[in-house]
Amino acid sequence: MGSLAASLDALNARIVGCDLCPRLRAHCAEVARTRRRAYADWEYWGRPVPSFGDPAARVMALGLAPGAHGSNRTGRPFTGDGSGDFLYPVLHEAGFASQPRAVSRHDGMRLTGLWITAVARCAPPANKPTPEELRNCAPWLDQEFALLTSLRVVVCLGRIAFDGLLAHMQRTGQLTARTGFRFAHGAEYRMPGGLHVIASFHPSLQNTNTGRLTRAMFLSVFQRARELATLT
Repeated sequence: MGSLAASLDALNARIVGCDLCPRLRAHCAEVARTRRRAYADWEYWGRPVPSFGDPAARVMALGLAPGAHGSNRTGRPFTGDGSGDFLYPVLHEAGFASQPRAVSRHDGMRLTGLWITAVARCAPPANKPTPEELRNCAPWLDQEFALLTSLRVVVCLGRIAFDGLLAHMQRTGQLTARTGFRFAHGAEYRMPGGLHVIASFHPSLQNTNTGRLTRAMFLSVFQRARELATLT
């Protein structure tokens, strides 16, 4: 496990140093420079955000991209914004997270059985990475899958994450076409190699504040992920 953790740490270091997308790097740096008034005393992370979790994870939570004043500020996925405020209490109740609140990468949070990552590692303007930017980030996800050999389940948080997973499966020769795969909350698929996929609405404020995604709906997704990963 020590060598696997070291390999994942090395991969995360390469992710943090990536500069393939000038538009994203400029945007993240500008957000970090100007800051939001509520976080004026923070030193923003302002770089690509590394993945986070248990090297022996059987479940992956795959998101879209860092939030400009969330992960781009804190340097850890889903930490410091509304999406994380919704996600981590559910992960805690489902038995994946050591605590229900995520405020910084130094808050002592530990994940067990779960790895959190994203299809884009930099905060994009208007939360919309371009197709080219997603392609630039794709090799990082491929390398994570190659290292995380214990994975059994991927929870795709939102349609872009779902599409990103299917693209990964095609790039790596595990799928020849996307026919038959449709994004819908709670939809489940089993990939040719045996990997289980669960689709979920993203825990964005747009979804959670409107009731499109409720806590009960979200919790059931991660409880199902535990069941499929035989972690129960």
